[in-house]
Amino acid sequence: MSTAIEFNHVGKQYRLGLVSTRTLSHDINRWWQMAILKKEDPYLKIGETNDRTKAGSSEYVWALRDIDFKVEQGDVVGIIGKNGAGKSTLLKLLSKVTGPTVGTIRARGRIGALLEVGTGFHPEMTGRENIYMNGAIMGMSKAEVSRKLDEIIDFSGCERYIDTPVKRYSSGMTVRLGFAVAAHLDPDILVVDEVLAVGDAEFQKKAIGKMQSVSQGEGRTVLFVSHNMENVKNLCKTGVIMENGRSVYRGDIVDCVNRYLDLEKDVFLTETVISDKYRKFIHYKQMEFLNVKLLNESPHLALDEEIAVEVTIRRNEASKTRCTLEMMIDDVMQRRVGSYISEVLEVEKDLFTVVMKLRSHNLAKGKYYINFNLGLKEKEFQYSDFDIVYGVLSFEIAYLRNNGEHEPIQLWKDSWGRCQFHDATVEMR
Repeated sequence: MSTAIEFNHVGKQYRLGLVSTRTLSHDINRWWQMAILKKEDPYLKIGETNDRTKAGSSEYVWALRDIDFKVEQGDVVGIIGKNGAGKSTLLKLLSKVTGPTVGTIRARGRIGALLEVGTGFHPEMTGRENIYMNGAIMGMSKAEVSRKLDEIIDFSGCERYIDTPVKRYSSGMTVRLGFAVAAHLDPDILVVDEVLAVGDAEFQKKAIGKMQSVSQGEGRTVLFVSHNMENVKNLCKTGVIMENGRSVYRGDIVDCVNRYLDLEKDVFLTETVISDKYRKFIHYKQMEFLNVKLLNESPHLALDEEIAVEVTIRRNEASKTRCTLEMMIDDVMQRRVGSYISEVLEVEKDLFTVVMKLRSHNLAKGKYYINFNLGLKEKEFQYSDFDIVYGVLSFEIAYLRNNGEHEPIQLWKDSWGRCQFHDATVEMR
């Protein structure tokens, strides 16, 4: 089997907060060393590991460092890791959105990439026009795209709006059309980065099925980034674990997922300052999350203990005077356990805080992650998203409370589900 993708000691360095060096002394030094003395970039010798949780002393950071592996043709590779581990940067390098600082990347064939909602779409152009434009970018003729057009539109489910400018699409419609274009315009390599979480359950199922058919039936190569471990295990054959910009493990996907979950099991987020690394796509942000905090004394909760969170929000458009706040809970496999959507909140200030308490949840023993969605339900089945953040808080259901004492919870198997029912009666007759 031939090699489809080859990463050879690839690294990507950034200067924090700036584009280029943005200082005259650094630019002159770089020019002198490289152009005149014919030496390597002097700033490649410095820089720190990309650990977002710790303050550093260097203004340079390696978003990726020494990435070195191959992907065989027809393989489906899941790339997993925490937010900020370097997953999206790796796919951007492969898709040539940006270039590596050091090392080389070799890819055989046409690459279809869906890195975030609306990738490659022009907002003023209609959905139909964007399909043709994306095909042209991928080197396809108009006739080739036309042969696929009906199939793309049908798969996306956006037929009614296909001649409407994309700027008027919802996030769900945009990702539907974007995936349909990326998957159907005959890519040799399909790159998908987390965006499927924006779609509804029906579309996610269709998208996973399409990626399976592309890889198994057509022999195409797929690179799939997701925090949904269940989707990763169902779709992928092999996996790569990313940590602080490095590839720390590569092997069978089941081994990768188990290793990743073991790394995460004792780490809890009780307060998070929100940045774009917690967003799977950058939305309009008419309102946006600034900070979230778990108000419970400990992330280790009792079975009957309420879950209390504090959410700080900023309004960026004064015309937005109403919103709803949704709290979504996922298990360690990133399967949605349940959600709570607030009533419509009246917004009177540009900066405000919301405290939400989930009093009854019946969650079984185990670790969970909290996601938040800020938006507004305008009509039946029509919901506008202002901002969505994922995996920003975590906790575990750890014990029972009995007369003030902590008691261990009985063994609970995943196959029993993630909710433990209490209010029931059993009667023998």
